[in-house]
Amino acid sequence: METFPLESLSIEEATQMQFRFVDAITRNFSGEEILTRGDLGVVKGLNQPRTTQKVEKVLADFFNAEAAMLVRGSGTNAIRLALYSLLGTNKTLMVHDAPIYPTSKVSIEMLGLKTIFADYNHLEEVKEKLLNNKVDGILIQVTRQKFDDSYDLKSLIAFIRAFDKTIQIITDDNYSALKTKGLGSEFGANLSCFSTFKLLGPEGIGCIVGEKKAIQRLKNDNYSGGGQVQGHEAIDVLKGLIYAPVSLAISAKVSEEVCGRINQQEIGGIEKAFLINAQSKVIVVKLKKPIAKKVIEQATSFGALPNPVGAESKYEFSPLVYRVSGTFRAADPDAEQFMIRINPNRSGADTIMRILKQAMDVVEKEV
Repeated sequence: METFPLESLSIEEATQMQFRFVDAITRNFSGEEILTRGDLGVVKGLNQPRTTQKVEKVLADFFNAEAAMLVRGSGTNAIRLALYSLLGTNKTLMVHDAPIYPTSKVSIEMLGLKTIFADYNHLEEVKEKLLNNKVDGILIQVTRQKFDDSYDLKSLIAFIRAFDKTIQIITDDNYSALKTKGLGSEFGANLSCFSTFKLLGPEGIGCIVGEKKAIQRLKNDNYSGGGQVQGHEAIDVLKGLIYAPVSLAISAKVSEEVCGRINQQEIGGIEKAFLINAQSKVIVVKLKKPIAKKVIEQATSFGALPNPVGAESKYEFSPLVYRVSGTFRAADPDAEQFMIRINPNRSGADTIMRILKQAMDVVEKEV
């Protein structure tokens, strides 16, 4: 099995990204303002907290976008709102020929969108489907939906834009924002969406970045006080995004080390390890026996997390040893028995190797 993980930022690139983000903050906030917890409510003339508006300006500047908006409902609702703003209801949406991410599927059904599938790994098929069907918009999930996905976000958007400059493109940048070299909106998509909870930020806050007209429509619709992201939450978004790039770059480096050590047969009972963007960039371990569930259970007793919280959220510092994602299980029914997903989070390679070896040793003695 060959996999094609996204290219992660190096630690030096991530450090420079951190510096750029802090620079964007200092250009929009005074020193006194940034040492507060922000304001609350629908401020007259803004219909949102003043702090939240300023944070959105920081995000737009940092991501080289016309506008940005913080929303409730995390990355899931960011995508749902982006689809609503750019397409509305009962339109036709192109998606990758792969199992659709479950929450995105719900959003598509809620909006009554019809789907056309095209294999994004084969650009000519994308072109053929667009030329021979009435397609109103395109949803591109940046991370992988199948083990053998290989498409490059920037190249895919450029290819589409070469023959259709006006079609609406929405990118799902969850699990890739601040880990790779740009958002979809920086490569020509109309809107990019991601969860700030996955970037060490507060629970439940998503972000939409891109076209001002589409974002302004959502702001106009979001008139109630209860729908606003409050000032202190917006400040917490900034705090998380400052530290996320370097933290995530370190995690990617650890993943590479763990994958290499497993493939050097440091632990018995494992057929092979792969680096893959199965949501986050993780190590997928293929076992020689169908004992994945038992290994996962034992790994928890040795310190691994038993389940994700927000996928690399501020709560997840111990390594995650878990089943592979739902889209991958849908594509390969045997994956649940033979495969394990390992996300280092904030841990080092030695910790992961110890936990995995201890878990494997216990299970191997039982079978």
